[in-house]
Amino acid sequence: MSENMIRYERDDEGIVTLTMDDPGAGANTMNDTYIAAMGETVDRLESERDEITGVVLTSAKKTFFAGGNLTDLQSVTEETAGEFFAGIEGIKSQLRRLEQLGKPVVAAINGAALGGGLELALATHHRIAVDDPKIKLGLPEVTLGLLPGGGGVTRLVRMLGIQEALMGWLLQGQQYAPAQAKEKGVIDQLVATPEELVPAAKQWIREHKGDETAATKPWDVKGYKIPGGTPSVPKFAMNLPAFPANLRKTLKGAPTKSPRAILSAAVEGSQVDFDTASRIESRYITELAAGRESTAMIQAFFFDLQAINSGKLRPEGVEKRKVAKVGILGAGMMGAGIAYSAAMSGIDVVLKDVSVEGADKGKGYSEKLLAKRVERGKMDQAKADAVLARITPTAEAADLADVDVVIEAVFEDYELKKKVFAEVEAVVGPDTLLCSNTSTLPITSLQEFATRPKDFIGLHFFSPVDKMQLVEIIRGEQTSDEATARAIDIVQQIRKIPVVVGDGRGFYTSRVFGTLILEGATAVAEGIDPMVVERAATTAGFPAPPLAMLDEVSLTLTQHIRAEAEKAAAAEGTRLPKGPGEELIDTLVAEGRKGRAAGAGMYDYPEGQPKVLWPQLRERFATGTEIPLRDLQDRYLFIMALETAGCFEDGVLGDAESANIGGIFGIGFPPHTGGPATFMTNYEGGLAGFVARADELADTYGERFRPSQWLRGRVASGTLADRV
Repeated sequence: MSENMIRYERDDEGIVTLTMDDPGAGANTMNDTYIAAMGETVDRLESERDEITGVVLTSAKKTFFAGGNLTDLQSVTEETAGEFFAGIEGIKSQLRRLEQLGKPVVAAINGAALGGGLELALATHHRIAVDDPKIKLGLPEVTLGLLPGGGGVTRLVRMLGIQEALMGWLLQGQQYAPAQAKEKGVIDQLVATPEELVPAAKQWIREHKGDETAATKPWDVKGYKIPGGTPSVPKFAMNLPAFPANLRKTLKGAPTKSPRAILSAAVEGSQVDFDTASRIESRYITELAAGRESTAMIQAFFFDLQAINSGKLRPEGVEKRKVAKVGILGAGMMGAGIAYSAAMSGIDVVLKDVSVEGADKGKGYSEKLLAKRVERGKMDQAKADAVLARITPTAEAADLADVDVVIEAVFEDYELKKKVFAEVEAVVGPDTLLCSNTSTLPITSLQEFATRPKDFIGLHFFSPVDKMQLVEIIRGEQTSDEATARAIDIVQQIRKIPVVVGDGRGFYTSRVFGTLILEGATAVAEGIDPMVVERAATTAGFPAPPLAMLDEVSLTLTQHIRAEAEKAAAAEGTRLPKGPGEELIDTLVAEGRKGRAAGAGMYDYPEGQPKVLWPQLRERFATGTEIPLRDLQDRYLFIMALETAGCFEDGVLGDAESANIGGIFGIGFPPHTGGPATFMTNYEGGLAGFVARADELADTYGERFRPSQWLRGRVASGTLADRV
């Protein structure tokens, strides 16, 4: 099997071509097959060294090399950490032997080289790539709670210097096209087509035949100095304290471990020899791989996303369809944003508003965004003009006659939505998909006025649409599988991530998000300092704090949602008690502090200056109440997670993928947790540990943290979803 993984071919000139082609997988990864094959290959290269002129390393797959095996990485525990460390050291030993073969080794990169794939290329002496902007090169391990443990930190620091390695490649996991990677000094040469790769690699070897320098890494030459210096250089040492300070600023105090480990591995490794630095790197990746953070992040950002993108949530048996033309009702910020995303994806758009002026203004939103792209060199003017030409503003419903899909994005009012859909259904064809961009109104209630309820579905976009990747698809009681499949198709066509949820007030994301911002208001009402309230959220890993987010959505919207919930409770013969957080919101609204759009809320918004917490918030409501920071952080995490569990219990959620990806990409649940569902099941002690901690919070802070009997019943299985 190992012979098939790496084909070994030596030509008459003594040039060996190694072609990686895992027979058991669609991509080459650092699995057991690779490890065995590379071990045999390096042994053979060393035994035939005197007959070899040089080595070309390439791939028979569409990608060059996909990196580490994430299933294996996810299974590492504290008990197996020693075995994992030894395995990592073994893989790196093979690459080090290749690097020190004494013959020039060239990487001929025909496709994506991410993570371990780029690390493999970094161990060669010369890197040639196809000049194709679709090819991506990078070390994205930080986005999975890991660090590049196959030599990526150690080699990049020595190639580029500490600062460029960290900021340009490691700390944010940037991915570059080959031309960009060449500008950054990681790719040495570009060719136009894959067919030119191996000939170009062989030509470089011919040109450097007998040249010891070409077969020796700079850091293996005595006296080599890392570009930019190390902590032992006074000038660099003066700037060193800024590195952790800048990292803290970037992370906003979030407890994400991998960026800190990367910084430590880079700085510590720069002060020792290569092999010791490599061992330091191995220790850090072992620590990360054995921790819960990487397990959670791999689950969310690889397995969950992969499942969604590959169609796991799409009903089976429905033919895939492409949308040529979409009608958008309402040209406000949301409708305009949807129009921009559709036009950018090559879809023609009819943007309808009550007046042509309003529709033109909505199109102007796209014009501004496109102008910025042109200004920044991301698009030429001709392409921008072509995108803009796809958007047709109108005030006439008749212009929607030939659209494939209608997306309504008007104000959250049942009667208004009823009116616009009646107008639209009178002119569109019988096959037109009917979508509402509601964020709170139950789809089943909106289906009541539709003449084709089976073709009616919710498409909940997030603002600003041009930046937010998620779309929450909501099935009403009468929504058909075909409509659901078509909704997923259009979401993916406009390059966004679809999650599918069931119906109910607030659906999933709005329902859960509301608990976070209300918990922030409740903490202020309890007398906790507002700054502490905000800092607890950012240090827990939330991208924005609850009081600031409450201002963004507006205090009046929370009142409106509350009022609707009270009506629903009254209709069922129950009463919804009002908590201290809601009373605080009522007080501020009564004083005219309705949120950011109103110019005042939990924060003040001085013109031309950053927002600041309203001083009176502290003076009037803070009473010196102090609670442990971890408790406040857990209150935010647990209130959202418990509401997520409630969504599973109520049938709004049916799969963990939608829960995790919807939580992270839609409502800012801390990414390092892997999302709300994984946060619960991956908690220390599993779901049982989560329930026990929730009970502790309930005993101290109130019954809203008490797990339901349904959730307690899931402890035995350790899962939340019946559908796997």
